[in-house]
Amino acid sequence: MPAPLVECIPNFSEARRPEVVEEILSAIRAVVGVRILDHHSDMDHNRTVVTYVGPPTAVEEAAFQGIRIAAGKINLDEHTGAHPRIGATDVVPFVPIAGVTMQECVEMARRLGKRVGEELQIPVYLYEEAATRPERQNLENIRKGQYEGLKEEIASQPGRAPDFGPAKLGPAGATVIGARQPLIAFNAYLTTDEVPIAQKIARAIRQSSGGLRYVKAMGILVDGRAQVSMNLTDFRQTPIARVVELVRREAARFGVAIHHTELVGLAPQESLVDAAVWYLQLDQFEPDQVLETKLFEMQHETGEAADSSTQSSFMERLASGTPTPGGGSASAYTGAEAAALVAMVARLTVGKKKYAEVEAQMWAVIEQADALRTELSTCVEEDSAAFEELMAAMKLPKDDEVQLKIRAEAIEKATIGAIRVPLKVARLSLEAMKLALLVCRQGNTNAISDGATGATLARAALTGAGFNIRINCQGLQDAGSAGQYFSNLQELEKQADEIQKSVAQTLIERGGFNIG
Repeated sequence: MPAPLVECIPNFSEARRPEVVEEILSAIRAVVGVRILDHHSDMDHNRTVVTYVGPPTAVEEAAFQGIRIAAGKINLDEHTGAHPRIGATDVVPFVPIAGVTMQECVEMARRLGKRVGEELQIPVYLYEEAATRPERQNLENIRKGQYEGLKEEIASQPGRAPDFGPAKLGPAGATVIGARQPLIAFNAYLTTDEVPIAQKIARAIRQSSGGLRYVKAMGILVDGRAQVSMNLTDFRQTPIARVVELVRREAARFGVAIHHTELVGLAPQESLVDAAVWYLQLDQFEPDQVLETKLFEMQHETGEAADSSTQSSFMERLASGTPTPGGGSASAYTGAEAAALVAMVARLTVGKKKYAEVEAQMWAVIEQADALRTELSTCVEEDSAAFEELMAAMKLPKDDEVQLKIRAEAIEKATIGAIRVPLKVARLSLEAMKLALLVCRQGNTNAISDGATGATLARAALTGAGFNIRINCQGLQDAGSAGQYFSNLQELEKQADEIQKSVAQTLIERGGFNIG
């Protein structure tokens, strides 16, 4: 697979103070891995649209930093502009580009929304694919009444309560965060300054008024010209060329024409190629006739090969003739696999009408399982490091009493480290088992076997970690500590056995399994 790449297009309610825009851009640029592709400031709208890309974690962090700076620099009580808005950072969409699913972008939106709500005390609404309510899928519904209207209603009307953060609006307003397909912001300037004409054209072409599907439009005055401002939410279903031609025909009814059009931010190459094919009547055109497409395919193939090599590196190291990584690292790796399976089942459950009642619980499972996977993955290297430290202590000189004492103390300390890491793996694996039981009981029944497999892998990880704890406890000089570690392990194993029985019973009752 290609390296994960996510696009983010935050819209900030500021364009007339370039120093503020630059401060926001600097905060985004400062995050390692992020690359700003474009930024567009419109003075009439008093709005700046930034487009940047990068790996998911970096993109998410950059969005938070941009929101943080905007919240401290933009006061919505003093803001004016032609474009509708409810916040200093008005909207933050995540768009999957390569190696990332829409579901992962939804999770990014939820994590960012929760963080913004808790740390910045800004109300957050989730929209498009991340929406928690059907009526919040459309941005226009959330923006109804703009900042001023929301300020009056957010605390008094339950339907206006945010998904995260306080039900109270400060000068930074609220922020809408979500995940969506690529959107094209496209404007048509008319050969007139009569805004009512632009408004009538917008009404004729937008979906909400019976026009073209996947088209949102409004008429405003920009730079002395009437403008039809549009968002094209699915250019494959409603191509740019079709929209332009309808705007042209509607404008002709009023004796005006299109003066010029404008692209705000970036657009997928495919959308522009489609427009060129339509206008040039290239009926025999094939996408791979575009030079850049061929070059991208070559890069994609190279990326796949590199990614495959990275994935196999741990297995190759494990199979080598060196003592590390060993059984402890393998146990941690297996525990991480278990947590990954649990998260997968939860992800296969959210968004399904049949499981709407447990959706909130499944989102919590996803967050916890992903955190467990990260911790257990870290333990893979931690276990190797702990064992290597123990080996180094055993190689210390022992020529006299002083050296023997130093060596014995170093071995005891390193042995404790070599016990604590697998004990951590055992505890985390038990947590993964608990989550596995939960998804088996409440998650998508089509994936119940995956949940059970996760529970089984987590139990295996706990067992493997237990072997490492037991063998290292034998080397401890402090018998009391050894006994405590052993007692802790036995308690974890006892709980794991009970969970394993419950998983088996759930498979019989809910999955119809015949378990002998």
